Amino acid sequence: MYRLDEIRQALPSEPLQTVEGLPYPKVATGKVRELFDAGDAWLMIASDRISAFDVILPQGIPGKGIILTQISLFWFQEVTGLVQNHLVENHDERVREMLKDRPELIMRSMLVRKLQPLPIEAVVRGYLAGSGWKDYVRTGKLFGQPLPGGMQESQKLPVPLFTPTTKAKEGHDLPLTHEEAIKLLGADRFTEVRDVSLQLFALGSAAARQHNLLLADTKFEFGTDDNGELVLIDEVLTPDSSRYWPAEHYQPGGPQPAYDKQFVRDYLDSLTWDKTPPAPNLPENVIHGTLQRYWAALEKLVQ
Repeated sequence: MYRLDEIRQALPSEPLQTVEGLPYPKVATGKVRELFDAGDAWLMIASDRISAFDVILPQGIPGKGIILTQISLFWFQEVTGLVQNHLVENHDERVREMLKDRPELIMRSMLVRKLQPLPIEAVVRGYLAGSGWKDYVRTGKLFGQPLPGGMQESQKLPVPLFTPTTKAKEGHDLPLTHEEAIKLLGADRFTEVRDVSLQLFALGSAAARQHNLLLADTKFEFGTDDNGELVLIDEVLTPDSSRYWPAEHYQPGGPQPAYDKQFVRDYLDSLTWDKTPPAPNLPENVIHGTLQRYWAALEKLVQ
């Protein structure tokens, strides 16, 4: 990853909403990332788009894609002892060469191996929050896994739990029981994904605590190479894939302030919007406040 001062200087004044004009075929457009076929590898470029409730919002967050990419590159380096990742060899040099005519895209780009993605999202939860809290209120369990009675919202779990979900192309990802995930992956692969995910979560949690953050939950994605080896893909421990809380403000019993797009969700929840397209415009203070939270996460995690 680049130095913080270099990253700050590269943040644009206007959000990058789409990527056009590259000499590589665009093969996919996600909520945030755009994927290009670079021959022996995929060129993955993170835009500044932001989504909430599975709807892409009209305004982006200027520089969000740069921040997310740089956090992922930092973590890919940090976890090399646990699992291989999808970056090509000589990654930084190859990206700079490929995008020498589009330097504004370099910091938001990853050049990655062509792999076979696994059909689940590997979610690990350390605290009872979000959809996990809603499921606990409804069932007294965490997606089928037993928990003590009388727990509070945002309370720390007795141990981190692996709660996989489907990987939906549209709409919401849906929780999977361990038995359902085993049917999709096979028992050996499931065990490997679960164990590696828990190890990654432990590493991320320890690093977050050193910087006065709590890693409440996160999701990982994995693929396999031609030899069937497990590979960490997509993004890692970013504010888009994780829930980070400031440790100094932690107080179980309700929602927590967070270094992620919860700030946007809270604003949208204050409106009468029905959570279907078209989404309402974001005011300037919400855009700026969201960018501040993403930048604060970057500064804290990589300092």
